Amino acid sequence: MLKGKKIVLGITGSIAAYKACLIIRGLIKRGAEVQVVITPAGKEFITPITLSALTHKPVISDFFSQRDGTWNSHVDLGLWADAMLIAPCTASTLAKMANGVADNMLITTYLSMKAPVFIAPAMDLDMYRHPSTQRNLNTLRSFGNHIVEPTSGFLASGLEGKGRMEEPENIIATLERELQQESEGESQLGEANATLAGKRILITAGPTYEKIDPVRFIGNYSSGKMGFALAEECRRRGAEVTLVAGPVALPCNPDIHRINVESCEEMFHAATELFGQEDAAILCAAVADFKPAQASDVKIKRKGDGLHINLVPTQDIAAALGKMKTERQHIVAFALETNNEEKNAEEKLKRKNADFIVLNSTRIPGTTFRSDDNQVTIISAKGRTHYPKKSKAEVASDIIDQLEQLLSEPQNNTLQ
Repeated sequence: MLKGKKIVLGITGSIAAYKACLIIRGLIKRGAEVQVVITPAGKEFITPITLSALTHKPVISDFFSQRDGTWNSHVDLGLWADAMLIAPCTASTLAKMANGVADNMLITTYLSMKAPVFIAPAMDLDMYRHPSTQRNLNTLRSFGNHIVEPTSGFLASGLEGKGRMEEPENIIATLERELQQESEGESQLGEANATLAGKRILITAGPTYEKIDPVRFIGNYSSGKMGFALAEECRRRGAEVTLVAGPVALPCNPDIHRINVESCEEMFHAATELFGQEDAAILCAAVADFKPAQASDVKIKRKGDGLHINLVPTQDIAAALGKMKTERQHIVAFALETNNEEKNAEEKLKRKNADFIVLNSTRIPGTTFRSDDNQVTIISAKGRTHYPKKSKAEVASDIIDQLEQLLSEPQNNTLQ
């Protein structure tokens, strides 16, 4: 599939830069033409002459190649390429790409790129899991870029954890697979895939905040990452997506119709008003179950030894949509449990009139709130399907695979 393809390979200043040689060799072996664009920091780890010997092309690093007016055109590279692969990609380059900081040839080439872009991050585990890095990765995903997730292993720092660049053969296999699927109109990561074309899907995501007074609220730790991953997966498959998002700072693709809300009441009204025209609703938001009976208009001052707040239940969004649901519609609900997980989820399945429940547990380390990973069990009237721990993007794909089964059988409200 890579035969005859023109690939721009971006290399940044990471110790993993030496693996770029293996990537180049693998791409050329498969018949691809490779043009290397390297950052100034990247040249500190691997020399341009080595890369040029492998590609049989001059390596591009600077805007101006000589002092005679000759210059390298990032625009021409963006038009020439069939794909761009940045491997390794450092935290610094991720940040520049996410924010359009065009201060070197690699970033300007990325900003000019018309072809699909694949990014293989490489960095220490603490840098990778830092909120800034995760925000930048989410931003790049929302732009339609494909992230080749790093693996866990021994790192140059001497530590062990997630941040190690994926192995060259696996990176090439991912690139080859996605370009093949895209050319056949079946890409699961590209715009060509349209298995949900014509479907309207409503998704709720993030927390809700219930005001105590102008400066305090009742909320939870939800980051919204799972719901946003689901919205992006549905968009990639061609669905018309409406995302009702609680107070989170995550970006989303401009093709997704986003409605920002703060309280459960606002989310309830948005969801119930929209649901009638939707084919399915995925209720991923971590909605507060209780709110103060009376919110203060002014800041409550600290007095005495305590503060007593009378709490009342909030609107039950899932139950309301369950009552509204018609034979052609489907509901996917989430259950976050701390104990008796499967029993509680099965009871919720019946109470909410959902087609299936996505169960996750706070007892599984490194999942649920604020995490980039999740481990779920899908529970329906037909049984249970257990999944291993995966990135939330991969979990989103598993969930939408199940929803697609339902949408292909519109008169059947039970997961097969």
